[in-house]
Amino acid sequence: MNMITTKDGTKIYFKDWGTGQPVVFSHGWPLTADAWDAQMLFLGENGYRVIAHDRRGHGRSSQPWNGNDMDTYADDLGALVETLDLKNATLVGHSTGGGEVARYIGRHGSKRVSKAVLIASVPPLMLKTKNNPGGLPISAFDQIRAGVVADRSQFFKDLTTPFYGYNKPGAKISQGVRDSFWLQGMQASIKGVYDCIKAFSETDFTDDLKKIDVPTLILQGDADQIVPIDDASRLSAKIVKHSTLKVYPGAPHGMCTTHADQVNADLLAFLKT
Repeated sequence: MNMITTKDGTKIYFKDWGTGQPVVFSHGWPLTADAWDAQMLFLGENGYRVIAHDRRGHGRSSQPWNGNDMDTYADDLGALVETLDLKNATLVGHSTGGGEVARYIGRHGSKRVSKAVLIASVPPLMLKTKNNPGGLPISAFDQIRAGVVADRSQFFKDLTTPFYGYNKPGAKISQGVRDSFWLQGMQASIKGVYDCIKAFSETDFTDDLKKIDVPTLILQGDADQIVPIDDASRLSAKIVKHSTLKVYPGAPHGMCTTHADQVNADLLAFLKT
C-alpha cells in the first residue's frame, strides 16, 4: 500500500492514480479516501492525477492516540503534498475535509496550490458561540460523542439517513451506499473518530479562510441536515476572496455520492477554467 510517514511516526495511506495536474481530496468524518470514488474515477479518466488519503485514525492509516486535531490533520496533508512534490494542485475537501483544506492553506500557504474546492464543508465554525450565533449548540456534538461511545456501529448506520437525505420524500435509498458508509466508519479507530468530533465542530477556520488566495469553488446542498448551509458555505463564500458559491437545490450532505454526476461536472468545469 502507498504510505507516507509523518514526523510523529504516523503512517498515512493514500491513493495516487493517473497523470496530469494533481487534484488532492480530503474526506469527511468518519469516512476514508473511498468516499471520493466517483470523483476520482471521473477526473482520472478525464486526464487528471487524483490523490486521496485516509486521515490519521481513519481507514488504512495508523491509529495514533494523539494528533487527532485540525492542525495535525493539515500538517499530515502538507506532508503528503511535500512528499509527492505536488505543484499547481487543486485541493478538494468535503465536510471535515474542507476544514482540513482551509487549515492547510492557513498554515502552509498556497505555493503548491492553484485552486481550492470546499464541498458541504464545516468552515467557518460549526459551534454556536457569542460571535457565531447561527452555529449548533455544544449539546448537538455531545450527542454525537455519546452515540459513538455507546454503539458506534449502530450510530453510523443511523447517521446514513440524514447524511444522504434518505428521510426525504421521494429519496432513492441505496443500501449499498449505507453499507459502504458503515464499513468506512468502522475502519476508523474509536479514539480517532471521537477526537475528530471536537476538531470539526470547535475549530474556528475564519482566519484560514481569509488566507485563501486562490480561486475557490464552494458547493453545498440547501437540504444539508448535517452542516447548516447558512452558517457554513454561505458565510465562507463571504469570507474567501475569489470564491464562487453554487447551491444545489434539495441536495443532502452526502452530495458527492447522491449528486455525483453534477459534482463531477462542476469540478471538471472549475479545473478547466
